[in-house]
Amino acid sequence: MKTLETERLVIRKLDENDAEFIFELVNEPAWIKNIGDKNVRTVDGARKYIANGPMASYAKFGFGLCAVELKETVENIGICGLIQRDSLDHPDIGFAFLEKFWLRGFAVESAQAVMDFARNDLQLKRVLAITNADNLGSIKVLEKIGLRFEKMFQMPGDNAEIKLFGWTANSIQDKN
Repeated sequence: MKTLETERLVIRKLDENDAEFIFELVNEPAWIKNIGDKNVRTVDGARKYIANGPMASYAKFGFGLCAVELKETVENIGICGLIQRDSLDHPDIGFAFLEKFWLRGFAVESAQAVMDFARNDLQLKRVLAITNADNLGSIKVLEKIGLRFEKMFQMPGDNAEIKLFGWTANSIQDKN
């Protein structure tokens, strides 16, 4: 996966040097509520999470969750990228930001860059997204980048229903 740039952001591969940031992010209350507890209790645990998740995904699929940093300060503010889950037929876009960076347009800006990468570089014909039904912020981001609600969905091994969104190339919802 190549490094992506927007007007304000750099979206780059995560590596072990991002462990302290990931430790902070995955332990924020909003992450735990909306994404789930990943049981990352130490910075070393965050290094393992990065190695076994994003870094393994880059090697296997050529994409994965990436660090989102501010160009101006080179500070990590969130993550955004594509995930290939065993339970979904197509990659899904995911994002999460430290709460202190919410409501500034960073999620839309980074997610749009990742969608452009998925369409133009990877030439994906379909991209999905999943979110809790009550996560209105994420739903707005997904709609702004061209994904549309398709159905309620249940991930294997989970009792809760979540919303499944999708984008398909050459459909009327395709913004490009």
